[in-house]
Amino acid sequence: MKHRTCGRGDIKKWPVSKEDASLLHKGGDFLSNTEDDFLSKEEGDFLSNTEDDFLSKEEGDFLSNKEDDFLSKEEGNFLSKELEDFLWKCDEHVDKKLSQFCHDHSQLCCSDCVVKIHSQCRKVTQISELTNSQPTGLEGLSVELETVLVEIKTLQISQVASIQSLQRTYKEHSAVMIEQMCGNLYTYIDECDNNSVGKSGGNEQYLKEEMCRNVVSIMNEFDNITAKELNEMKDEVISIKRSVTSSIHKCTSLHNDLSQFHEIVQKIGDNKELCLIASIKCKHIIQQALTLLGKSGKVFNVQSNAKHNVRIPSDSYECSITGICVLTDEQVLVADRGNKRFKLLNQQYQVVSHWDVARVYVRDMCQITPSEVAVALDKTPSNTHNVQFITVTQSQLTLGRKLELQHGCTGIACHQGELFICSGSALYKYALSGKQLCRLYEDRSLGYAVNKCAVSPTGNRLYITSWDKLHTLARDGTLLATFSDPALECPWGLHVTPAGQVLVCGDWSRTVLQVGWKGQSKLATLATEEDGVWRPMAVCYSSKTSSIIVGQWRDNILVFRVE
Repeated sequence: MKHRTCGRGDIKKWPVSKEDASLLHKGGDFLSNTEDDFLSKEEGDFLSNTEDDFLSKEEGDFLSNKEDDFLSKEEGNFLSKELEDFLWKCDEHVDKKLSQFCHDHSQLCCSDCVVKIHSQCRKVTQISELTNSQPTGLEGLSVELETVLVEIKTLQISQVASIQSLQRTYKEHSAVMIEQMCGNLYTYIDECDNNSVGKSGGNEQYLKEEMCRNVVSIMNEFDNITAKELNEMKDEVISIKRSVTSSIHKCTSLHNDLSQFHEIVQKIGDNKELCLIASIKCKHIIQQALTLLGKSGKVFNVQSNAKHNVRIPSDSYECSITGICVLTDEQVLVADRGNKRFKLLNQQYQVVSHWDVARVYVRDMCQITPSEVAVALDKTPSNTHNVQFITVTQSQLTLGRKLELQHGCTGIACHQGELFICSGSALYKYALSGKQLCRLYEDRSLGYAVNKCAVSPTGNRLYITSWDKLHTLARDGTLLATFSDPALECPWGLHVTPAGQVLVCGDWSRTVLQVGWKGQSKLATLATEEDGVWRPMAVCYSSKTSSIIVGQWRDNILVFRVE
């Protein structure tokens, strides 16, 4: 095959009409341009920046430091006046000094706090009265602080690597797409060259004009399909990168607080009041860190529940809600497998929009960005296995690109631009571009041995449901834990909250359980058949409303208010 360039030089040599030449010039410009030509300057910078460009100097130093650099003590073994004042300062009223402790809320208080916030509390005690009865455990806290500091640093390094991988995936995919289009052009033009041999006059002119029209057609197809797909993916990359960068900043802020308390614990001496305050504040900041790390041990307590009907007049069958996503504006997107459609619910859980999918079942869904969701579509008899991207804008559903899979698609989850897809017998990892990266786990012993999946907030743990068990995997697919319980028959719906709390539904047992983040033990049975649970197929948690939403094989969903 002859090698050609895609610039305008070749186009100018073709004896074509002004109209076709104009179109070809436009196409030539597009081909000769780089990725930055269909990104705004801000977006281009955002995608091409290096690690240092989206981290402050302080954060960059934090990542490059050795572990010992932030665990070492400053010279001198005494608590500075600045740190002592920091301990006494009230978090709520920064100009006030701490003086009391509320037992109802386990909070340190100043005089203003007692009057304005804790006036109705049953027991509030002077700090000075607690020093002999409240153990501080500072030695153990020092060890715990060191452990959490290392984990926070590891998380931040992982997040930076995730952003870099996401940018690399986008650039590689866009390069492949443009290269494929150029290849199509090269092939077609060479075929035209070969067909034009021996022809002259009117026939040659006709062939060249037809070639121009077809070249323009190829470029228009690229513009309407491939370029649209690349722009979609670009928007996803930008949104995910902003979210991860925000998390990196939170890590840095938390690291600074943890480091400060680590220094305090080392130097605090034997002042009983300061030791007590330091102990209480340390435990609070450690809990914040554990929540960020997805290791929250907080058990949900159900306060109330309500039913909401999601059936619409055009539904032909009973609803079967197999997937739920809560969007940033508190709208809820649900997958109705029974009626082969997905439905958008408003904040009152009323159906405001829906979209039908032909000849396939809606099996699951996961959130990609604040306004975009990926839906798992599957129908084994027809060998149809897809991932459909959907954007929600002002209560309207818009279909985006579709990924074609070569295996089943029964469950889906996303973490920082990586897709995890269950086939029924295996768990695969994909890039946002649709490129299969690896097979993480496989179990062919049962028909649905790998049915649904979820990812921990840090991406370090993967959870999958089997016929009778919940499995916990490491990032590389290594099996870490297996959980089973009489109250969990046929595990199905699965969700992990931003704090790392694991929620799982028992289809046959008609239950919703909370499992520890290690995936080894049951923490609570949150709902049963007595609460209206009937064959639960999906579960999701809304942070803004503190609600657990359960989808089931019925025309209603259940909403449990929790704290």
